[in-house]
Amino acid sequence: MPDTDPIAFIKMNGLGNKIVIVDLRRQTRIFSAAEAQAIARNPRSVFDQMMVLHKPVTPGTEAFVRIYNTDGSLAGACGNGMRCVAWHVASETGRQTFTFETAAGILTAEAPSIDRITVDMGEPKFGWTDIPLAEPFHDTKRIELQIGPIDNPVLHSPSVVNVGNPHAIFWVTDVHAHNLERHGSLLEYHPIFPDRANISLAQITSRTTLLLRTWERGAGLTMACGSAACAAAVCAVRKKFTERKITVILPGGPLEIDWRDDNHIHMTGPAEFEYRESLDLGSLVREGA
Repeated sequence: MPDTDPIAFIKMNGLGNKIVIVDLRRQTRIFSAAEAQAIARNPRSVFDQMMVLHKPVTPGTEAFVRIYNTDGSLAGACGNGMRCVAWHVASETGRQTFTFETAAGILTAEAPSIDRITVDMGEPKFGWTDIPLAEPFHDTKRIELQIGPIDNPVLHSPSVVNVGNPHAIFWVTDVHAHNLERHGSLLEYHPIFPDRANISLAQITSRTTLLLRTWERGAGLTMACGSAACAAAVCAVRKKFTERKITVILPGGPLEIDWRDDNHIHMTGPAEFEYRESLDLGSLVREGA
């Protein structure tokens, strides 16, 4: 299909996390950062993440999923987006179990219903070089990073982990008591994070629940971030705050996170279909030039 032809897309959401799916498995094109930004600017295709399905690279997988943020940068993982992708393929094939490939590795998903989709998000990485951090930290359960005065910081000592993307989790007593838009936009680009980072505020409410708000790298404040929910859950376990199976409550709703004994994180939650449409990408790019 010529690059000038209309681009068909599906608009969905995962707990309010705005997702656009573009299926290019029968094409060879790859979107540029400028094209992704143009799609995100269009009111009908505005997204937090765009999930683009390409022809499989690894035999036995459904697709290679390239994930774009609003600013055109690439993400390694998007849990809410993968639930939407799984439901899209389930609706297309009538099957319930799938394997996908992303920049973060192989992910499996089960989609028995649109209200309950489970994605195996893989294994968390805690080593400072794997996150990555710009300098060594022996214990990534708590690193030296703060905002505010040294003797009275506003936020400090986050736990850090890579769950497909770099994540920093700040433990607070009230997730609504901080200006996450301001702090997140600064901390995302902190020199300690050479690949930037997703910044979250987490509030422990019981041994099996926590509240979470997230500033997503390349996207900003979001109603829900699946990889951040996974990151907060595993970091809470490492800090001995919670059990290994918990409910993470995001502004858009709850996700069930289960850090299993095989070290894999399973995330379960809903997806929502909104509409199918197409767009003239060439005119969108020209309008934004």
